[in-house]
Amino acid sequence: MPGPHPSTAKIRYAVRAALADLPPVLFSPIPPKSTDTPVHNPGIGEKSTDAPLVLVACSGGGDSMALAEAVAHEARHAVWRAGAVVVDHALQPGSDVVASRAAGWLTELGLDPVVVERVAVSDRGSGLEAAARDARYAALSRVADQSGAAVVLLGHTLDDQAEQVLLGLVRGSGARSLAGMAAVRGTYRRPLLGVSRAECRESLRAEEVPWWDDPMNDDPSFTRVRARRAVADLEADLGPGVVAALGRSAAQLREDADHLDVLADEAVGVLGAGPWDVGALTNLPRAVRTRAWRRLLVAAGAPAGQVSTRHTEACDALLTNWHGQGPIHVPGALRVTRRDDRVTVSS
Repeated sequence: MPGPHPSTAKIRYAVRAALADLPPVLFSPIPPKSTDTPVHNPGIGEKSTDAPLVLVACSGGGDSMALAEAVAHEARHAVWRAGAVVVDHALQPGSDVVASRAAGWLTELGLDPVVVERVAVSDRGSGLEAAARDARYAALSRVADQSGAAVVLLGHTLDDQAEQVLLGLVRGSGARSLAGMAAVRGTYRRPLLGVSRAECRESLRAEEVPWWDDPMNDDPSFTRVRARRAVADLEADLGPGVVAALGRSAAQLREDADHLDVLADEAVGVLGAGPWDVGALTNLPRAVRTRAWRRLLVAAGAPAGQVSTRHTEACDALLTNWHGQGPIHVPGALRVTRRDDRVTVSS
């Protein structure tokens, strides 16, 4: 009997690797040689409720449906259970119908529980994309907490990673932003960062699994859509391999950024509570010092999401370009002040 399509096999392997730290395989898919010994391969829903629960965040789109298919397949031979969450952003007419249809597809794959979570997206100046993302992650975290899920899987692909890196380049971001999306962050995991969008659809066609294409993915008013088109243009102009190259760059930069973050954490531990000696800060390598500034500001009460490079650069100028300038104002109504050879953060 022929094996699965290569794209299907690749996605299933990626899922298996991403969940390798969960309890090991319990039910072997290979029958015993003796035909006298019956084999029972229980379905996804037949496992103990004490088994770890893996949730797939699924919109019904091609990427997340390919992920769901692979999770459903792997769950048949593992001790962990598999369910899904469909977030209805309510941004388009009939979004509830789309969410319900996606939930039906997921149930047909064998996932259980399948939860549809409707959210209210409120754009408070951050933009619709950011507001929808915040609402989505809040919903996913809420369902994960309520269900006691061990892991939530996200369907971001290699193409998404390339688009993320390109956006970071355009914005002039640092290494952390150019490092793209992390494969693991808390309970969230992204198994498909090495899998292309095209491979996801190849797998779905081979397995005869339905999906839908969100019309918002073709709306150029969204930054992400424009980045997607830009990556496609680069592939057309420079030749195939741009997406993979951007993905490799992200992986390499993530290793560098992770190492610098460790050094910054160690430096902050040595610096201790302020005020801080100017010489002790200046002696830190700049790549470590700018990260240390961010940590010191956040520890003092600055909202992490509001501390920008502009703030850390202004603070660093108190060390490297000191000419008696006044306090630096940073988010959280904080002030960074230098007096003689000491720097203080205060409210």
